[in-house]
Amino acid sequence: MTLRHLAALAALTLAACSPSLIPGTTVKSTRENREVYGVIRAYAEALQKKDAAAVLALVAPDYFDNGGTPAPDDDLDRAGLERSLAGDLAKVDSLKIEMGVRKIEVTDEVAQAELFYDNYFRVVTPGGAAPKRQSDLSRMVFKKVDKAWMIVSGL
Repeated sequence: MTLRHLAALAALTLAACSPSLIPGTTVKSTRENREVYGVIRAYAEALQKKDAAAVLALVAPDYFDNGGTPAPDDDLDRAGLERSLAGDLAKVDSLKIEMGVRKIEVTDEVAQAELFYDNYFRVVTPGGAAPKRQSDLSRMVFKKVDKAWMIVSGL
């Protein structure tokens, strides 16, 4: 066997042993990761459609987000999300969401996902529609509720 054949055989062996990934990501394709990824995709689709009920269907009853600050005035729980989400989405005239999943970590009944998002939208104001863009890294946290992954923070 020549050196070229050995190199090709080694490359094939390594490729066969490498973990499969969720398409379009660098995330290992495990059952749990695919389930969490499915919730992320469903959230992005519901948001794109401005469907508050579909977003809320993915949110755990004990949802809570502190907005990343120690001040309580930007905290948001499930009840607050229910009160504000439909109205907030109604103010959005046009919406385009690009969301990439960089990492998913699952430990027992809790999962965390690191996301990169790039959102383009127009907000309806008294002076007309104002174009906006948001890009950032974000972390969503999930937990199992009745055997289904639900979002507990990070919207």
